[in-house]
Amino acid sequence: MKHSRLFALVASLFITLGFTVTFQAGARGRTAAPTFSKDVAPILFNHCTSCHRPGEIAPMSFQNYKEIRPWAKAIREQVVNRTMPPWHADPHIGQWSNDKRLAQKDIETIVAWVDGGAKEGDPKDVPALPKFASGWQIGEPDVVFQMPEEFTVPAQGTVPYIYFQVPSNFKEDRYVTAMEARAGDLSVVHHIVIYVREPNPTRPKRQNDLGDGLLGALSPGMTPFIAQPGTAKLIKAGSTIVFQMHYTPSGKVTKDRSILGLKFAKAPVDKIITTTAAWDARFEIPANAENHEVRAHWVADEDIDIISLMPHMHLRGKDYTYKATYPDGRSEVLLSVPRYDFGWQVYYYPKQPIRIPKGTRIETIAHYDNSTKNPVNPAPDKPVRFGEQTWEEMMNGFFDYVPTSKASPTTSGGIGPR
Repeated sequence: MKHSRLFALVASLFITLGFTVTFQAGARGRTAAPTFSKDVAPILFNHCTSCHRPGEIAPMSFQNYKEIRPWAKAIREQVVNRTMPPWHADPHIGQWSNDKRLAQKDIETIVAWVDGGAKEGDPKDVPALPKFASGWQIGEPDVVFQMPEEFTVPAQGTVPYIYFQVPSNFKEDRYVTAMEARAGDLSVVHHIVIYVREPNPTRPKRQNDLGDGLLGALSPGMTPFIAQPGTAKLIKAGSTIVFQMHYTPSGKVTKDRSILGLKFAKAPVDKIITTTAAWDARFEIPANAENHEVRAHWVADEDIDIISLMPHMHLRGKDYTYKATYPDGRSEVLLSVPRYDFGWQVYYYPKQPIRIPKGTRIETIAHYDNSTKNPVNPAPDKPVRFGEQTWEEMMNGFFDYVPTSKASPTTSGGIGPR
């Protein structure tokens, strides 16, 4: 009897302890849902607020809980699908210094926050907003060029590309280390492309010559051009600055007068940056074609280092690939953009310059969807050819490069200003 009582007591104690241990373990396993103030604000401030703030390209501001809370479910969907932050390069090919992707743990934090009720938490935990440049992102420019006149954008309809020419009045060659184009009214400016037209071009025509030199651009997702130390883009004395303006009517008559800021080298420049492209303008995409392919190529006539790549297509653009075939027969993909998005014209900056030996063939491969399966296709029942307008198409595989070896200095220490 005593043994039975003792057994029952021990069994009861184990059961009690078991429940206690289980409860305590469960309590330890449960964690409080993330809050905006402590967990989510640092993620959004670091990755989203640069665009999601007044005066920038995003349609809504993400600077505090009151602004962000109504968009919680939409934010969850966008980050889970990796639609935002916008980044379209294949993550398995290349490493990019401007990679905007969220870490998986950050995505999981946002999901847990929304699923837990998107609570604010203690406002005292909110970190300070990042400090953004209130004016020029490149700092105060050395010179500013402005469109020679204000342009009136109609409320509706299609506006063909508009070109404005501005004389540089440079009396000597200038070496540009930073460039930033700024829209007069961002609500109607889809993009600005800045070209440089030399006064008396003497250079021989090269393969796939783009004509006027491309200096830089402003478009969705693009950051200002800032050269690495010792490098610069060259604008020759007497050149003309050309603004190519792409306007998209916003529903009301709007006036725009965009500007361009340049900073010049303050130290010797060893290497001049050249912008070129593997591109084609002779293609035709058949009506209703779902996966039409266009190829172009460019061959290096010297040893070079590629410092950026930027594919460009229009609304039917589907995917884009840069491929290098080296003189020894080896080949590799330099950049793959499997989900091209015309809304985000992104430069891809490799963490390390891509070494390209003389004789290497750079091939670009683009695919287009001109079918009804493409929701933004303006006319799937019609063939499409090269053209500047959005409803036409382009196939431009832009890239910037510098020569691998240093330029021969005109004086000791390099070329350019002293």
